[in-house]
Amino acid sequence: MKRTRLAAGAGLITAGALALAGCSVPYESEVIEDTEITVSWNDIIDNFNTASTSGNNVANSNVTYMTTSAFNYYNDSPELVQNTEFGSYEKTSDDPLTVEYTINEDVVWSDGTPVDEADMLLSWAYIFGAFETEDGFLFNYANPRPELATQVPEIEDNKLTLVYDVPYVDWEVQFSTGSVAAHAAVMLAYPEIEDPQEAKDQLVEAIQNGDEGWLAPVAEAWELEFQQANTPDNELVTLSYGPYIVEELVEEDYVTLVANESFAWGPSPKYQRVTIRQIADPTAQVQSLQNQDVQVASGQPTPDVLQLVQETETADYYTGDEATYEHVDLTFNNGGPFDPATYGGDEDKAQMVRTAFLKTIPREEIVEKLIRPLNPNAEVRNSILQIPGSPMYDPIVEANGSAEYGEVDIEGAKQLLADAGVEAPVDVKFWYPEGNERRAAEYELIATSGALAGFNVIDDSEPNWEFTDTAANPINPHDAVIFAWASTSLALTGTDQYLGTGQPSNFGGYSNEIVDQRLKDLETELDEDEQIQIQIDVEKELWTDGYGITLYQFPGLTAWDKGVEGIAPAPLAPYYFWNFWEWAPTAGADAE
Repeated sequence: MKRTRLAAGAGLITAGALALAGCSVPYESEVIEDTEITVSWNDIIDNFNTASTSGNNVANSNVTYMTTSAFNYYNDSPELVQNTEFGSYEKTSDDPLTVEYTINEDVVWSDGTPVDEADMLLSWAYIFGAFETEDGFLFNYANPRPELATQVPEIEDNKLTLVYDVPYVDWEVQFSTGSVAAHAAVMLAYPEIEDPQEAKDQLVEAIQNGDEGWLAPVAEAWELEFQQANTPDNELVTLSYGPYIVEELVEEDYVTLVANESFAWGPSPKYQRVTIRQIADPTAQVQSLQNQDVQVASGQPTPDVLQLVQETETADYYTGDEATYEHVDLTFNNGGPFDPATYGGDEDKAQMVRTAFLKTIPREEIVEKLIRPLNPNAEVRNSILQIPGSPMYDPIVEANGSAEYGEVDIEGAKQLLADAGVEAPVDVKFWYPEGNERRAAEYELIATSGALAGFNVIDDSEPNWEFTDTAANPINPHDAVIFAWASTSLALTGTDQYLGTGQPSNFGGYSNEIVDQRLKDLETELDEDEQIQIQIDVEKELWTDGYGITLYQFPGLTAWDKGVEGIAPAPLAPYYFWNFWEWAPTAGADAE
């Protein structure tokens, strides 16, 4: 299972809301009969529950964005647009912070079951509900918030009232209905329940009564039953309340979506069918575009790929930075070179080894050789929490300690190893996704530089991302990993999902009490100057601890056949998929 991990922000990709704010014209389908389009991505869906830790990635969310709806979405500006055709939300009180959500009537799942308060209550249960077991939270949600809204919401027909315990700064992008139907999760857990309304009624009763015993099988089904790499046998897994329904899924090959005939709560898509084909190699994507096997190509480009696109006369293209950043994370708890346990519990010694390794990573060389040919203005990213160009970026970078890693320091790394009493060579198992050309090149540069200081950087690449499924792999077997966090919103909070102690996306076992507390403080801090100071405090700890190191902002490259119009790549995930309903055959062009 290959995965592109998600980013900070609200922590999850919000299922796509598909109507323009204020639009109230009668619905009219604009699907063009017998039209289809094939697009490409480096991976395809293998989990229909994008709220779960194992499903929390871009490839899954690209599909669920097209098969669900929500209260809002980001456009390509990016700015947050409310989806009034699906439903509405209103902040009714500041003290306590209270938000009322209403789903419009006639919004239904593809099996005809209404989307209603039960679906919203299920979302509350896994986002905010403090249902815990000996092994952690009952629901293996990617970004749990058990201290934000502990009160079970009041519900009535199609409405839910959410009362926050604290004045949470990012409330507007925190809550959504998700990609899993409440009745589906129940009926998969309890097959003897065959009536969707009965399933929802029992779920509501269990949540309101805190019946963890009854909820446990539901939580297990919610986590496991939606992990499907091929067309599921049970249609409950692929229920849709968006413009498209999954028609066919073939593992590591393609997924085909067909227009949802019952969809009537947003702008209509134009293509009757959309196929997303998995093509990991960006060069192969462009070649498929040239051969007209696909109509859209987008991936992690190299200079050669950009040149290939520029030479493609049948295609238009777009380049620009994405709200995604590359980074290397170290593992603190796997018995490897960065784990204090390796040195008899000596925290200082492990920290010196981590710092030494990070000092060898040739960040500027990586940017110069691999990124600037795509973006001449590209720079090394020096903040973990803020994107370059944001108002908070410069003051954070000035004070966070990243200057210690401004240049490769081989002699400094050697001295740190000597001071720690650690003899070279130091083996470092380094993971990157096999088949990813740019990351393979990054690995080679890192391994070559690390060797100069006594680090034996071992190629530990694999074609899957198993270490990201913390339920199955609570301890990361790799000593260092390289991947990207893809921002899904402009939210200030959410980074605790991978920086916080014991959090679901904390794949390296990192733990720091100061970081935990300051990130918690950030959730309720409304003063901008104090928000900056909190982030400085967090980053000082991260850079000092040798948590990992930032590399660069992703250069985006999307190319599309001139026979297609409406492609408008966005910086936030889901990137070019954000306005799929506007994709259409160019006037006078033949559809595939």
